[in-house]
Amino acid sequence: MDAGLLIARVVFGLLMAAHGTQKLFGWFGGYGLAGTAGFFEQLGFRPGKVFAGAAAGTELVAGLLVAAGLLGPLGPALIVSVMIVAAVTVHWKGGVFAQNNGIEVPLLYGVAAVTLALTGYGAFSADAALGLTWPEPVIWSTLGIGVIGGFGNLAIRKTTPVPAHV
Repeated sequence: MDAGLLIARVVFGLLMAAHGTQKLFGWFGGYGLAGTAGFFEQLGFRPGKVFAGAAAGTELVAGLLVAAGLLGPLGPALIVSVMIVAAVTVHWKGGVFAQNNGIEVPLLYGVAAVTLALTGYGAFSADAALGLTWPEPVIWSTLGIGVIGGFGNLAIRKTTPVPAHV
């Protein structure tokens, strides 16, 4: 089981971190902070650069925490937060499946994050090496804060369309 958790955690975490670097630095075919900021402005997140930087930084840090197996539910809660925002603002109108730009991918990321938070990172993790354990109420509370953060972000979004800045 520990080897399986290690593989899942590292692949999942590094993919999430890479997703953040696409937004932040334009790596792996991403648009970088300027391009992402314009997209975020179109979605109603203004100022776009602040929200894009926050989303990118959150994805990067959360992914690295998960990949390392460090700080238990914190990385997964951060992932849940950004995936709620992505699912609602970008993917909801596409239905379920990814082929229609639906919620499939953010849903899978969110469920994987919650699953890792609830199962723990396993013996081959930084938490295990440091002797860190996370009681179930702490895990659920942290995940709850992530959900609140995601919906809080949606609540402050300005839904009046504004053309993207070039």
